[in-house]
Amino acid sequence: MKQKIAYIYILTIFFSSFSILNAQERLTLEQAVSIALNNNYDIKLTSNDLTIAKTNVSRANAGMLPVVGATLTNNNSIQNSSQTTATGVTTDRRGAKNSNFNYGTNLSWRVFDGFEMFVRYEQLKEFQNLGETNLKLTVLNTVADVISTYYDLVQQQQQLSATDTAIKISRLRMQTAQSRFEIGKAAKLEVLAANVDLNTDTTNLLRQRALYRNTQISLNQLLARDVNTEFTVTPTVVIDSSLTLGNLISLASDQNPILQTAVINRRLAELNFKQVKANRYPDINLTTGYIITSSRSALGFATKSSGQGFSYGLNASVNVFNGFLQKRNERNAAVQIESAKLDYERQNQSIIAQLSALYQTYLANLELVKLEESNTAIAKQNLDITLERFRLGSIAPVDFRVAQRNYVDASVRYTNAQYLAKLAEISLKELAGTLNLN
Repeated sequence: MKQKIAYIYILTIFFSSFSILNAQERLTLEQAVSIALNNNYDIKLTSNDLTIAKTNVSRANAGMLPVVGATLTNNNSIQNSSQTTATGVTTDRRGAKNSNFNYGTNLSWRVFDGFEMFVRYEQLKEFQNLGETNLKLTVLNTVADVISTYYDLVQQQQQLSATDTAIKISRLRMQTAQSRFEIGKAAKLEVLAANVDLNTDTTNLLRQRALYRNTQISLNQLLARDVNTEFTVTPTVVIDSSLTLGNLISLASDQNPILQTAVINRRLAELNFKQVKANRYPDINLTTGYIITSSRSALGFATKSSGQGFSYGLNASVNVFNGFLQKRNERNAAVQIESAKLDYERQNQSIIAQLSALYQTYLANLELVKLEESNTAIAKQNLDITLERFRLGSIAPVDFRVAQRNYVDASVRYTNAQYLAKLAEISLKELAGTLNLN
């Protein structure tokens, strides 16, 4: 009897904990995704990279604008000097002070470099596009992880409910067996078997709850918030059964970030080829400036001098011969363009293959959901009949346990089928670049 009371006390604690779980604040999928988009560290870091890429898009960074600088030079010296003129006169100075003071502005402007500056400007724009694509990829991956983890919690929550049902039935069986034993209608072996099964179900509940809590922590980490925050999730899994392979492939060709990155890389390879060819043309630079000079000397024909005025000039240079390196660089740049095209084709084929394989998994899981839903309904009906017969004492405890386990196993398989179908749907939409919350 003491053992029975202990079991009931333990179960009361579990049921109380489960009630607390249900009383926690519910986190919707929309809220989870919104929190992740605002807080996730990967998204923030990639967003910062995009900000830098946007800031870099400027004509000055491409070398199109002139560079203006200002200079100031002030040199002084104290020397012991001796100077002999052509007439033979010698002049000595001890502690003679000399100074040279210059300041002014200068401007240099590369006005022509074989159009390389325009190519660099286009490259900077493409790097910005690449940053935007990387951000989109990071957002897609993060949202996919959030949705997958969220629905993992949903299926675990459903399994907790199924395990809770199993414990209630096992407790009823144990109480019934104990009562039958006390009035002499059952052997002690039946009570012990009921206790063992109750312990087994309690162990399953403990493990399931630990897994549920760990998954909660994982989702909180994705949301970049306090990992110990407790919450509940929606009780159902909604599966989009309207996906078609042709539409997914069409969307992926336009929206998949990996393919978009391959397109940008091909464009960058083409711009690199233009940049290499620009070395065939001359570089032309303009320079100008305004300088003010002042100098003093204790010895010499001119002890003081000053001046001011403009300076200007033009210089040009062209590569005449560099050991055929120009041709080699152009050939290499052309090969890079070909490699970029091949990489796009490789990525495109890989994505189509992934979509095709995932779509077959998606269809199979949709069928499994229907089958396991039917199995669960049948198992529940069988359990209800078996439970009624057990109450009447017309069925063996072993048969009752089989019916109970069949129902729990069918419920678990049904929730797993729903989750796997949802995972396939999420993966398909992620590859297509059109992931949503439906």
